[in-house]
Amino acid sequence: MYDLVQIVGSLLILAAFVGAMAGRLNQSSYCYLIANTVGSTVLTITAIISSEWGFLLLEGVWALVSANSLVRKATGRHVAAAH
Repeated sequence: MYDLVQIVGSLLILAAFVGAMAGRLNQSSYCYLIANTVGSTVLTITAIISSEWGFLLLEGVWALVSANSLVRKATGRHVAAAH
């Protein structure tokens, strides 16, 4: 079950990334931001459980940045996207 949770978290992030690279998702869209926030939060939690400190740093920062961007969008503030 643990591996399945990690795979789902990874697939959320990868789906958002592939969608953005294929031009199907805008990096400041709710879909992209939610997928990144949920996926990276799931992976952050698994990193905490398994004491993987490098992975925790990577995914924890990813989750915080994604969540911050999601809050900015929800409150009507600008969300930067790659061009």
